[in-house]
Amino acid sequence: MNTLKVEMKFSEDVAKAKETGGPIVALESTIITHGMPYPQNVETARLVEDTVRAAGATPATIAVIGGCLHIGLDDNELTELALRDDVAKLSRADIAACMARKGTGATTVAATMIAAHYAGIAVFATGGIGGVHRGAESSFDISADLQELAQTPVNVVCAGAKAILDLPKTFEVLETLGVPVIAYGQDELPAFWSRQSGLPAPLRFDTADEIAAAFVMRRNFGVPGGHLIANPIPQKAEIPAETVAPWIETALAEAAEKGISAKAVTPFLLQRLFELSEGASLAANISLVLNNARLASEIAIALSRLPEDAVATI
Repeated sequence: MNTLKVEMKFSEDVAKAKETGGPIVALESTIITHGMPYPQNVETARLVEDTVRAAGATPATIAVIGGCLHIGLDDNELTELALRDDVAKLSRADIAACMARKGTGATTVAATMIAAHYAGIAVFATGGIGGVHRGAESSFDISADLQELAQTPVNVVCAGAKAILDLPKTFEVLETLGVPVIAYGQDELPAFWSRQSGLPAPLRFDTADEIAAAFVMRRNFGVPGGHLIANPIPQKAEIPAETVAPWIETALAEAAEKGISAKAVTPFLLQRLFELSEGASLAANISLVLNNARLASEIAIALSRLPEDAVATI
């Protein structure tokens, strides 16, 4: 008997959607455990799930609990995860180890992509992806999210790469890795809290149907990897880049002074930006992730409407 078989549990809603071929949107769990303070974390997680449902899709928040890969969390599981302070932050390098050790962990972008693909889910909504950190030429601090996008066939809907990163280098790496980077509805890439980054978009699509068709064509053509869909934050919720920039510089200087590195960098910077912005960054975070959940749901619905033989290779 294989005692190391992957244990996977679908929530009741996700199991039903898979049986009927309904649209499903994967959601990460680090937003609950490492992205926001309590109680905003659990409130936001519920709000994102409700947004997916209102758009006509089924949410599947992904986490590892007691070694079991959960594809969709019930309300009690979500609340318990939000209250715990011993949850590991999982990426490609350690998700399998956490499962083998019967541990509990929240999934980052990379780990959520892996789990979503394993569970047969092709669309994932998040806030912003990781990327090339500032000073990476000496620290070599580059998120695993970029390599994951190059090899795992999932549509990742975000508001761009997190603005705390080196955005030009991040998108240069994605180009080198052959990842389609799509700006939704505009010609310039967004910059997380801001609608404009100053960087031209390699691709622009204006509808979910176009994105779904391009994804299926890439799969059918045999090209590995996923799509990155950069969805600009709603205009009424954005924080202009010139306002955000000084906060980021202050937070980066403090992180360097404290010797904070590796997985601890992003949570520290996001917390300091919350403090420096007097909560404005958190309000923008919530708005952009809800906006991404809506677009991801539209893409999942568009995929579910395609002829069965068209999506057979996803």
